Amino acid sequence: MTDQTRKLRSAEWFGSADKNGFMYRSWMKNQGIPDHEFAGKPIIGICNTWSELTPCNAHFRKLAEHVKRGIYEAGGFPVEFPVFSNGESNLRPTAMFTRNLASMDVEESIRGNPIDAVVLLAGCDKTTPALLMGAASCDVPAILVTGGPMLNGKHEGHDIGSGTVVWQLSEAVKAGRISLDEFMSAEAGMSRSAGTCNTMGTASTMACMAEALGVTLPHNAAIPAVDARRYVMAHLSGMRIVEMVWDDLRLSKLLTRAAFENAIRVNAAIGGSTNAAIHLKAIAGRVGVPLELDDWTRIGRHTPTLVDLQPSGRFLMEEFYYAGGLPAVLRRMGEAGLLPHPDALTANGKTLWDNVRAAPNYNDEVIRPLDNPLVADGGLCVLRGNLAPNGAVLKPSAATPELLKHRGRAVVFENLEDYKARIADPALDVDATSVLVMKNCGPKGYPGMAEVGNMGLPPKLLREGVKDMVRISDARMSGTAYGTVVLHVAPEARAGGPLAVVRDGDWIELDCETGRLHLDITDADMAARLAQWKAAQQTLPADTSGYRKLYVEHVLQADEGCDFDFLVGCRGAEVPRHSH
Repeated sequence: MTDQTRKLRSAEWFGSADKNGFMYRSWMKNQGIPDHEFAGKPIIGICNTWSELTPCNAHFRKLAEHVKRGIYEAGGFPVEFPVFSNGESNLRPTAMFTRNLASMDVEESIRGNPIDAVVLLAGCDKTTPALLMGAASCDVPAILVTGGPMLNGKHEGHDIGSGTVVWQLSEAVKAGRISLDEFMSAEAGMSRSAGTCNTMGTASTMACMAEALGVTLPHNAAIPAVDARRYVMAHLSGMRIVEMVWDDLRLSKLLTRAAFENAIRVNAAIGGSTNAAIHLKAIAGRVGVPLELDDWTRIGRHTPTLVDLQPSGRFLMEEFYYAGGLPAVLRRMGEAGLLPHPDALTANGKTLWDNVRAAPNYNDEVIRPLDNPLVADGGLCVLRGNLAPNGAVLKPSAATPELLKHRGRAVVFENLEDYKARIADPALDVDATSVLVMKNCGPKGYPGMAEVGNMGLPPKLLREGVKDMVRISDARMSGTAYGTVVLHVAPEARAGGPLAVVRDGDWIELDCETGRLHLDITDADMAARLAQWKAAQQTLPADTSGYRKLYVEHVLQADEGCDFDFLVGCRGAEVPRHSH
């Protein structure tokens, strides 16, 4: 029930007639703000990750203006502020390295400023979880607006998917199937409008996760960035956040255990990115919701993948939106009993099922029926064994079915540099049955856990027609990538996990059906190797300064969400009142 009589948080700054109130209002007035804007109106922050160095989010200035219109219309007052924008495409060593830094920026900006609620403008992969993590730690009313996907890429008369086509064509060059000029000619056509990747990569996956969690308005996830309806969505979200203030609809009321279980199941149905496992765990940790890696097996496995999108399938995000978007998927899931908690509350005040019960599906090829799924058993495959005691993940919908049960000899790369130096060597002792293993690319090891797990195959095998191999690492991979790739091995090599002691020629067994990832050596041999590895670490240089030192010392492992240990938990929005 809306209650417009309750005290606003911003009144602690602007609501008094004393010296402090004078100063807070006076300095804000140098922007031309009249008295009545401070008189009992909700002050709504617009947390903007706009940056020209984050191309996915480069249109957010315009998006923010439409949010402001909605806030004004609903009787609030908007205040826009910037936060760190970690764009995946340009930022080195990886945007994941600064996800937690961005979340700290968001958290402290919200807590320390006179705002009653916040609209989160996110888009590129890590901006969405970073903003949700920071806002969840403050537990204020919040609504997310994503920037939307790019239009379909175009090349030689065909649709091409951003990210995915890079992996495809670069392998084709190595295999000698196309020339370098043909490869480069696709560059301009891949990214031909504002927006995030147009495949079901991490950006679109996290937009879908946010909609499934209930922290956006319905249809937010899929509207193309340049479609006018994206700006309507921004306007409506601005209107709704004002109502959420009066309703006291804080994030903790939306980000419940039920909401996360819905999101896990939805990730399976859309063929979503493996990165969702890390980001959802981190977001859940900020609101104190228990979420474990094994939940992805218990809830997500045996769910059919219904959305036929690259990299797992054929189509792109434009077709997904025109087919009905996520509401159509949710309706199809709900009617089949596949939504664990259809009564979960969402940002518009309605339940998830209320929002989608009449959602149309305009294309059964893009959003498939239950009896004709893209993959009958979707979701993420969680693997455990002596090679990954705390777990690893694999995306079956993007893998080669014949490789989901495999035993092969390890070809080991100690780090990314070692891989780059040796993978193209004609003398590399590797064949199609080998298992490529890369170490020291995890949270501490890279540092930041870069998207390098989908190692390109040896060129000599590509020229023989080999298209996929089992690959294992403690790294991540782009949601736009594909292949039989085991990722997020925990503990990572740098932290002394068994991955650190795998040697060339070791036999490795992968069995997705039973969730097994096994290094075929004895327990005694494993213990001896690990002791030898630990002794060797004493001679390595330490990460001694700057943000890198903070990161390496405090980042949690992949199965724990890669948050900083000191950031887990909800700290609320209260801040000591400063007296000038």
